[in-house]
Amino acid sequence: MSATAGPGGLFRQATTTSGEILGLVNESVIQFKGVPYGAPTGGKRRYQAPARPAPWRGVRECFGYGPICPQVPTSIANPYGRLIQFDMVAAEGGISEDCLNLNIWTCGLRDGRKRPVIVSIHGGAFSIASGNARIYDGARLAQSGDVVVVTLSHRLASFGYLNLLDLDGTSEIPVAANSGLADLVLGLQWVRENIENFGGDPERVVIWGQSGGGWKVSALLALPAARGLFSRAVVQSGSLTRFQERDAAAAVAAGFVATLGLAPRNLAKLRTLPWPVLLEAQTKVGAQAFMPFLDGEFITQHAFDPAAPAASANVPLIVSTTRDDAGLFFNDFALDEAGLMGLLRQQFGERANDIRALYREHEHAASPFLLRARIITDAGFRRFAYMQAERKAQQGAAPVYVYQWNWPSPAYEGKFGAAHAIDVAAGFGNARDAILGGGCEPGRSLSHALSSMLIHFASTGEPGPVAGVAWAPYASAQRNCLLIDDPVILAKDPDHEIRAFWERQPSPISVLG
Repeated sequence: MSATAGPGGLFRQATTTSGEILGLVNESVIQFKGVPYGAPTGGKRRYQAPARPAPWRGVRECFGYGPICPQVPTSIANPYGRLIQFDMVAAEGGISEDCLNLNIWTCGLRDGRKRPVIVSIHGGAFSIASGNARIYDGARLAQSGDVVVVTLSHRLASFGYLNLLDLDGTSEIPVAANSGLADLVLGLQWVRENIENFGGDPERVVIWGQSGGGWKVSALLALPAARGLFSRAVVQSGSLTRFQERDAAAAVAAGFVATLGLAPRNLAKLRTLPWPVLLEAQTKVGAQAFMPFLDGEFITQHAFDPAAPAASANVPLIVSTTRDDAGLFFNDFALDEAGLMGLLRQQFGERANDIRALYREHEHAASPFLLRARIITDAGFRRFAYMQAERKAQQGAAPVYVYQWNWPSPAYEGKFGAAHAIDVAAGFGNARDAILGGGCEPGRSLSHALSSMLIHFASTGEPGPVAGVAWAPYASAQRNCLLIDDPVILAKDPDHEIRAFWERQPSPISVLG
């Protein structure tokens, strides 16, 4: 170890199961970025189960983010994408199939302390983004709560969820199903085996995901392979109850293979094609068509349907939404009442008038854009969240807590409302992010309240009070829900008429794209 790697220097050296790594120090936070937790996944390793990285000699410098899975960034013309900076997703680290890497922020290395560990699993459905995205920077969270923060990148879309099990000729290229989720399991195994070297406690690991990250956390809660790798979980705006059926995944795979001009007799070429060619075909098919499916071995049953999974029965859970989650799907900020009614009639038919009347009774001043966002949020995001919470509560083995973020983002003159992912920035303590108002009040205080809750939950398995407000578990009788606004309050079955209305409808609106 060099002099600068010792206490008080600019660098710190740590030991992993694959070799020594060197990280940078920023104030009290030691940062290791681009740490391999898995072997390369391209070429002959494409569509295979993840493997541990090969050991290296010497000290590996981990100063910058590693590559992310091949993907198409969010359009620079998309206001919401620019708000959360997903249009810059490949700005640091580059793009490569060699994407099984993670990032660590900690305030101590093997110093005799065992800090709670917060593992953030990124959003972007199952198709885009990475643990490198700026919204997931863990420095502030690690420093403010003296916790170890980890973010993961993994395989996405066709690189992680291509169902080749049911295509003739695949015996030439043995494949693994759902390798994107298998990557996350391997990453959590890496955390269990290595995190003590970074001052963390492998017995106190919380997995936390928002949007697509919430889907992944929901999936991990149901996976036997992930049992015991974490002790608490947080699902923000991403309550997944069912996986894709195997035949539907096979149809997507058939379309992908046909787009590449391949047939069952020459599927082995899937291992030799350059990844940009695969990405082009994936884009034509639709990246969001690729998602975890019931393969019968790695995934054997649905996540939270018809009941909460037994694999995570003893894991405390937090489930949440934001009031205006679905606004990420829309850009028609100038929508008027007539246009709103036209859209509601297209989607809901004869129920449109009743829906508008119900919402205008509760939302007198909301713009037509935000009213539409709240309607779709309640019909999809929120209905799935309540469904997940209900089934977890009915299981009766570990508590589930529910919150709804209602404070509107000041960004873009407030037109996104309580925007999708606003509570991600808050949870990380990144109050300077635009979505939280760039450091304004009460954005700073609400960010402090949510990140403090997350730290308490990671430490004890209970969220504790939030901004001084006691938070009781969710149960069918009370339906306790913490409303995060200025001020924070605990409500029993908030907006119960709206909740009950959507529960009477035949099926939720899918948020899986």
